[in-house]
Amino acid sequence: MLMPKLRLAVVTTHPPGKGSLNEYAYHFVRFLRQKEEIGEIILLPDQLPPDQTYCFEARPGLAPVSVIPCWSFGAHDNAWRIRAAVRQANPDAVLFNIQFASFGSSKVSATLGLTAPYWVKRTGYPTLVLLHNIMETTNLRSAGFSRNPFIESFIRFFGTQVTRLLLTADLVAVTIPKYVEILEAKYKATNVVLAPHGAFEDTPQPSFDLPPGPIKILAFGKFGTYKRVETLIEAFKLLQDGSRPPLELVIAGTNSPNAPGYLESVRQRYADIPNIRYTGYVAEQDIPRIFSEAAVVVFPYNSTTGSSGVLHQSGDYGKAVVLPYIGDLAEVIAEEGYSGEFFAPGDAHSLAAAIARVIDNPARRRELGRQNWIASRGLPIAEVVDWYLLHLEILIKQRQGDAARRLPAT
Repeated sequence: MLMPKLRLAVVTTHPPGKGSLNEYAYHFVRFLRQKEEIGEIILLPDQLPPDQTYCFEARPGLAPVSVIPCWSFGAHDNAWRIRAAVRQANPDAVLFNIQFASFGSSKVSATLGLTAPYWVKRTGYPTLVLLHNIMETTNLRSAGFSRNPFIESFIRFFGTQVTRLLLTADLVAVTIPKYVEILEAKYKATNVVLAPHGAFEDTPQPSFDLPPGPIKILAFGKFGTYKRVETLIEAFKLLQDGSRPPLELVIAGTNSPNAPGYLESVRQRYADIPNIRYTGYVAEQDIPRIFSEAAVVVFPYNSTTGSSGVLHQSGDYGKAVVLPYIGDLAEVIAEEGYSGEFFAPGDAHSLAAAIARVIDNPARRRELGRQNWIASRGLPIAEVVDWYLLHLEILIKQRQGDAARRLPAT
């Protein structure tokens, strides 16, 4: 018997919302809409400012998307709002696209928001959590959560309890093999599976040549916590020694929700250094141009919190990368075949030398770009979406079987 088409609720951020994971959600939903198994997507994103709205084009062959903005970053009642929205939509299943700071920058709001999958499952809906980071591998000090050892211990204790709640979902998917090992060993979890990040674009081989104009050095993301650009700007100052063609440093993105005002303060502090461009928020349609124009993508991180969407995007566009060999970045590089030039975090001279090895050597730049593009072709996100649909179908059948067994015999 054919399965009826799936009505799937997705709790996430999504453009034009600027919360973390909005980029991943954009591509995930884009490919989800193309699947014939999907009858409707009910998007449950955060609420937007009054002058913005979520828009989805209606086209034959694409599943419709209805939107119920139902939660706010930093609010304390997000879990209850999400459960109410799920009840209102009454989907076949619910998928959460989240990380530990999805629902707030304060410890209370972040923790309370992460109880939402537990309450939704208790309400009776099959629940799948895509968890992009875990507490055990997050450097809380570098990520901006705490610099006090006592508070850090306090956060880790509650993080462990929140993780136990998240693991009550029917299925928890993580993007890095090490996460599976940690959750199974520490929590004795049996419902954790590996779901690779996936490549965002299904594009033909890009050109590895550069457009005319200055050599562009790109940093992309949400800055201010473990992604900080001070060392990058100091390195850029070293590189502008007159021995090279004109350079431009492009800092593309916004403040992290956990670090309001960070980029504004950096811009003021380094106002005397020429050839730095701050783009602000980059709309989806402008991302291909931003990456394609870059000679190299730099990851000015002093820590990591999960698989890197920026690394996968760099691969999509065939870009050389310069990055620290730390944490989850090192894990992804080792597991997925990416490569780059490496530097010591916080060391401007080390970072400048790593960038120079790319921009001063076009053959090396092309070699890295080609290798990263090949690595990004490993598993497109369209196939990752198929994997989720397969598991959701199993969860729904299990839930239907459980309900049938509870019916009184006639």
